[in-house]
Amino acid sequence: QVQLAESGGGLVQAGGSLRLSCAASGRTISINTMGWFRQAPGKEREFVASINWSGISTDYADSVKGRFTISRDNAENTVYLQMNSLKPEDTAVYYCALGPRNRKSADYWGQGTQVTVSS
Repeated sequence: QVQLAESGGGLVQAGGSLRLSCAASGRTISINTMGWFRQAPGKEREFVASINWSGISTDYADSVKGRFTISRDNAENTVYLQMNSLKPEDTAVYYCALGPRNRKSADYWGQGTQVTVSS
């Protein structure tokens, strides 16, 4: 069993930056693809980004491409999401995911961290 704990969310003005962290415990995640999803009020959860086990291959939703960067530190069992040039439409609860599939599902989810971008 693995536990995923997100941190780093908060309130930021449009154009600002935040860095989310996802710390895994219970077992190593170094062999797993990891991802970030988000869910805005009244909307379905949507894919944001994913990164393969080595960090060489990444994938991004079109809405965040060029602004967000996913990375990982396998020695620290942690995944990051650097978010720059934030927009009000980025406001959502952000979830860390282990083993994302087809940009829709995953094997494990964290509890989520709130990101609010004010205009």
